[in-house]
Amino acid sequence: MSTKDFIEKDFYKVLGVPKDATEAEIKKAYRKLARENHPDANKGNVKAEERFKEISEANDVLGDPKKRKEYDEARALFGNGGFRPGPGAGGGNFNFDLGDLFGGAPQGGQGGQAGGFGGGIGDVFGGLFNRGGAGTGTRTQPRRGQDIDTEVTLSFTEAVDGATVPLRMTSQAPCKACSGTGDANGTPRVCPTCVGTGQVARGSGGGFSLTDPCPDCKGRGLISENPCEVCKGSGRAKSSRTMQVRIPAGVSDGQRIRLRGKGAPGERGGPSGDLYVTVHVDTHPVFGRKGDNLTVTVPVTFTEAALGGEVKVPTLGGPAVTLKLPPGTPNGRTMRARGKGAVRKDGTRGDLLVTVEVAVPQDVSGKARDALEAYREATAGEDPRAELFQAAKGA
Repeated sequence: MSTKDFIEKDFYKVLGVPKDATEAEIKKAYRKLARENHPDANKGNVKAEERFKEISEANDVLGDPKKRKEYDEARALFGNGGFRPGPGAGGGNFNFDLGDLFGGAPQGGQGGQAGGFGGGIGDVFGGLFNRGGAGTGTRTQPRRGQDIDTEVTLSFTEAVDGATVPLRMTSQAPCKACSGTGDANGTPRVCPTCVGTGQVARGSGGGFSLTDPCPDCKGRGLISENPCEVCKGSGRAKSSRTMQVRIPAGVSDGQRIRLRGKGAPGERGGPSGDLYVTVHVDTHPVFGRKGDNLTVTVPVTFTEAALGGEVKVPTLGGPAVTLKLPPGTPNGRTMRARGKGAVRKDGTRGDLLVTVEVAVPQDVSGKARDALEAYREATAGEDPRAELFQAAKGA
């Protein structure tokens, strides 16, 4: 993401949340939009795919308190997309170069602080753009590794109880042939265009400049006189590795998990990126899920529902529990077996919600039929639909 994109994009608008939204509100909005626009749910829909990328980018910033703070400070400083000069800034002769703030010296050849902004807002954006503060001179800076997105499919039980799964990932890593220098001899030189910063100023009108990755060194700050044949001078090459990743208990379908520092390795001592794992959960033939609670539908006989009784109910991965049906239990009634649900973040468990379904026999004969005929005669004067018709007339 370029500096210009970072300043101009309204991530709050992308997620549809206010600027004072809580972390929970941001997470809820992201999950809803991610489910609606996920590529798996929109096969061949290019717009949905682009929308999913925008949503993920916005969540990457707003979902991280540190990045969100830096983003809010940047937007406030530059007026949500454009620098706002103060009351005494002057008119048409106002000339402001963001390059001064992002680590370079002020125009005019004087060192030190630029325009009263102290060390420069390179410190504000350092974590997001992998740049140092003012006064870096021609030193090449460490570069943070790329973030990696991957997906994993879990069984219903694995999602409830948690699981450790192997993930094979392919990402960019420092080229082993040249030790990440990009030069066959291991002696690259500082890029003369950006003087090792990896960024160049670009005029955008209105008398000020924005920065973009240097086109000559591709943002590396280094140029190879004798490019490495393996990585073609980029210093990066594809690397495959298998990791054992622990998926926490209670993860839900479509949830995106962030594993810090498990992404692609950085350059020149820079930190590794993050790994984002989108979890898909298979359905279960017996159990369902509502948040931290599991659900199950249990058939009961007419006599059990009418006269009451004890009913055994299966649980996920554990022994059955016995629930007591009160006499006159209606079809569709839901009862609760506490502590038999999914694992919560605090280690406790949700409940098992048991819905009663009265089973109607398809073939009745012999003594059973005689007993039902006798029951019908005994209750001939009762009409369970009487109140229904009365309510219909009164409406």
